[in-house]
Amino acid sequence: MSADAVHDLFRSPLHERHVALGAKFAAFGGWEMPLEYAGGGVLREHAAVREATGIFDVSHLGKARVRGAGAAAFVNSCLTNDLGRIRPGQAQYTLCCDETGGVVDDLIAYLFADDHVFLIPNAANTAEVVRRLVSAAPEGVTVENEHRNFAVLAVQGPTSADVLGKLGLPIDHDYMSFATARLGDAELIVCRTGYTGEHGYELVVPWDDAAAVWDAIVGAGVQPCGLGARDTLRTEMGYPLHGQDLSLDITPVQARSGWAVGWSKPAFWGREALLEEKNRGPRRLLRGLELTGRGIPRGHMHVYAGEQAIGETTSGTFSPTKKVGIALALMDTAAGVNDGDLVEIDIRGRRIEAKVVKPPFVRPSVR
Repeated sequence: MSADAVHDLFRSPLHERHVALGAKFAAFGGWEMPLEYAGGGVLREHAAVREATGIFDVSHLGKARVRGAGAAAFVNSCLTNDLGRIRPGQAQYTLCCDETGGVVDDLIAYLFADDHVFLIPNAANTAEVVRRLVSAAPEGVTVENEHRNFAVLAVQGPTSADVLGKLGLPIDHDYMSFATARLGDAELIVCRTGYTGEHGYELVVPWDDAAAVWDAIVGAGVQPCGLGARDTLRTEMGYPLHGQDLSLDITPVQARSGWAVGWSKPAFWGREALLEEKNRGPRRLLRGLELTGRGIPRGHMHVYAGEQAIGETTSGTFSPTKKVGIALALMDTAAGVNDGDLVEIDIRGRRIEAKVVKPPFVRPSVR
């Protein structure tokens, strides 16, 4: 990364903590974030989350607040999922689509009350999501970009409840619900969400309190983890990454994310286009691929059935848990490929056999 490029990137409030831990940095959505740490790297960090607990700084994720009479109803008329399915104190995965059904972003909505919704979009898309909401907001509803008002720490792994419980934080609330709490002088939101497939929590912390909260959790023996391990963990779960497995060119129907669409709602952005595609049937679908031979797939590699090109990988990595290459791939529905079938991925000029599977690639502990 060039000096000029680094200078142009935002930094987390924990940046100096990462430097002290020997982090290797990379650019993520306009932010300079830790990819992995000295003394272990991606494999060790991945194993910590699958076997114990790891902590990720994901403060690059966006934060936006929608307030005012009818705020929840307004958000519900814009984003795909149905906020009417949840109650205050719960969170929901949802999508912001454009009029063609393409995905502007995927995000989490925290429902505080009918007049208060907190959103966590992806870093690179926060400004655009906020712009679209601001332009559509009715009188009396405000939309504020709070991207750098809060840090987000993801504490993930099968022992995460034990760790946070010993620090006095709430741990017994249901999956996709949240509670407010204090840790020292910091007031934070503790949400039962995550991007790893493991039992875990995401903490929304005021920016200036992030270092104290990080120190308390790392001081309890939790392994710091970078975004390299976050990617291998989420790929093992088949969780989509916006810009790769979801995008303006990849709709929720194609990405098999239709479960996050409130199809019976009277209005949301992209509704007509998505209903038409759903009823017609998509021309391609996102599927999992597990290599039977040696190789590491990456994105944008061609997938073949015999000599026929039938699709392209969107994400790919080596699975530290299964010790094989895995990928997500958009494949033509006309090819008639089903789970269990064998295809080939062109990995740098070599055709490597892979089995079509339904993600997740590993069994999750999230509950």
